[in-house]
Amino acid sequence: MSNSGLIVMPDSFTVAHGAEIILLAARYRLPSIYPYRFFTELGGLLSYGSEPPDNFRRAASYVDRILKGEKPSELPVQAPIKFELIINLRTAKALGLDVPALLQQRANEVIE
Repeated sequence: MSNSGLIVMPDSFTVAHGAEIILLAARYRLPSIYPYRFFTELGGLLSYGSEPPDNFRRAASYVDRILKGEKPSELPVQAPIKFELIINLRTAKALGLDVPALLQQRANEVIE
């Protein structure tokens, strides 16, 4: 499986089975990228994605606007604006990978 990797998509199934996915990726020495921080905190290699708490905070303003009488169908679609990169160096070391210093500097957090 040389030159292989895994991209885990943001989905309720992958969130519910995140620990198992991380364990299987480690067992098969498969570098993987995940959509949310908690995957990396559990042992995933790295995560890059939007910050759900920020999305929830911004959704509150839409609820307020709707309760004040605006039609939901007339509100613009919101896209995430905050993204974070988390790198787990312990996992990288276990996989025999060297994470470039520039990538580590750009990360929001590096787990050592």
